[in-house]
Amino acid sequence: MKLAGLDLSSNQTKGVLAALVTVTCWSGFNIVSRFGSKGVFTPFDLAALRFGVAGMLTMPLFFYLVPKREWPKYMVLAFFGGLGYGLLVYSGFAFAPSAHAGIFVNGGIPFWTVILTAILAGFKLSRHVLLALLLSTCGLVMIAFNSVMAVHAPNEWIGDMLFLAAAFCWAVFGLLIRRWQIRPHHGIFGIATFASLVYLPIYYFLLPKGLMDASWGDIVFQGVYQGIIAALLAAGMFSYATHKIGACEAAMMLALVPAFSAIGGYFILGEDLNAVVIFGIVVVSAGALLGATPANTVAFLIKDKA
Repeated sequence: MKLAGLDLSSNQTKGVLAALVTVTCWSGFNIVSRFGSKGVFTPFDLAALRFGVAGMLTMPLFFYLVPKREWPKYMVLAFFGGLGYGLLVYSGFAFAPSAHAGIFVNGGIPFWTVILTAILAGFKLSRHVLLALLLSTCGLVMIAFNSVMAVHAPNEWIGDMLFLAAAFCWAVFGLLIRRWQIRPHHGIFGIATFASLVYLPIYYFLLPKGLMDASWGDIVFQGVYQGIIAALLAAGMFSYATHKIGACEAAMMLALVPAFSAIGGYFILGEDLNAVVIFGIVVVSAGALLGATPANTVAFLIKDKA
């Protein structure tokens, strides 16, 4: 089946469409999480809503579908793609705005993915992927400079470092789920199950909470977005995209998130959007588009122009 010249049955098209769904969900995630962190919710509350709602919905399915001998792999995935990513990114929102999350998390994921792939798998970078990585890195450096030099919020750099660490965790998760050939829905079920089993008791007994001071409307809103849209839909679509187009290509698509996050943060949250941030968004987004384009397509376009 073709639509507007696209072959909807091809793995490339399926993977790109799945990655675009992830981009849309994560753009909203950055704004919704920043909004929650500016209210009564602590970062630990947001993580509890994410893991609690997702775990409640998926735990019976995971235990039914996945044999016990495979559980250790899913525990590792839960450590990186669940606990590590979630706690780091929610903590980052307490220090830095959503525009920075879009840059450092979703711009950092393709950066770390390409670096880890090259180191661990001996992957020889093509010219267009290398150029895409350089563009994304330049965008990150520009936003980092703006963050460190910010007078109005000198601690923003802490949030940026937490976002970069979260990006590293997600990059590891993306590479592992492809290397181990984990089915996308099994992977997401496993992350939600083990993350909730580990985190929720620690949260209940040891961590600071603001959940009781929030309205039911805010709790339901955050619970649905964090636990269903972000933890299940977005993560599931990303896992599917890695299977169809590869870990590097799927990760590169996520660098499109900064533009959506920054613009949404500007209109919805009233966050600053200066010239440096805007230019960084353009550069990182250009790197994302280039990195997600198949090498043969890039070669054809260059040859055609020549």
